[in-house]
Amino acid sequence: MNPTLTGKHALVTGGSRGIGRAIALALAQSGASVLACHQNPSAQADQLAAELKETDGDHHLLRADVNDPADVDRLVEEARTRYGSLDVVVHNAGVISHIPLPELELAEWHRVLDTSLTAAFTVLQKTLPLYGERSSVILIGSRAAARGIPLRSHYTAAKAGLEGFARSAAMELGARGVRVNVIAPGVIDSDDTKAIPAERRAQLMARYSAMTALGRLGETEEIAGAALFLAGDLSSYVTGQTINVDGGI
Repeated sequence: MNPTLTGKHALVTGGSRGIGRAIALALAQSGASVLACHQNPSAQADQLAAELKETDGDHHLLRADVNDPADVDRLVEEARTRYGSLDVVVHNAGVISHIPLPELELAEWHRVLDTSLTAAFTVLQKTLPLYGERSSVILIGSRAAARGIPLRSHYTAAKAGLEGFARSAAMELGARGVRVNVIAPGVIDSDDTKAIPAERRAQLMARYSAMTALGRLGETEEIAGAALFLAGDLSSYVTGQTINVDGGI
């Protein structure tokens, strides 16, 4: 079996920063052609576009709101026009906020669940016509789904829902050879943690490092490594699973 992704076509949502950016670049550097999307203009999006341009392959970065079915249609049509098929679909788009349960408004509940969970359904359903016999769907969840975190009941519900959705979708699509899995990261040193003021960041790093067997936070590239495994032939008998990449929390 070939561990590279040469000749494969990939779609990555929420690809301009953090874990999504690391996955998009890792897929491209492993030989896949990558179509990534982001919601808003940003320096990170510009940087990713430049890096993809410098990487061999047919790579593109588009603006698309995964909460808008029309935008998802446009994204899928772009993939169909450019590639004709999709071998790898990564739904990484997601949002988070920290709100006590008594103060959590319904609109914010919907915003968080819709971006992580409902959009996963929309993206998977609309990309189905482009799947081949060995296509791999990868949903980015969170270890919060199993542990629960105060002030994040909406976020935890969304990520837990992804795991149930993946198991059912895997059962339904398995006869087609399509695999559906979840990656559940632990605490990752991504754009958000790096933007925290130095003193608070040091406290966070110490707190979460002490909770892990490896004694440190994870890197976005380590999540990308798990995505490469699930995208390729080495995981051809893995489906309906949640892979925890958490340093041993």
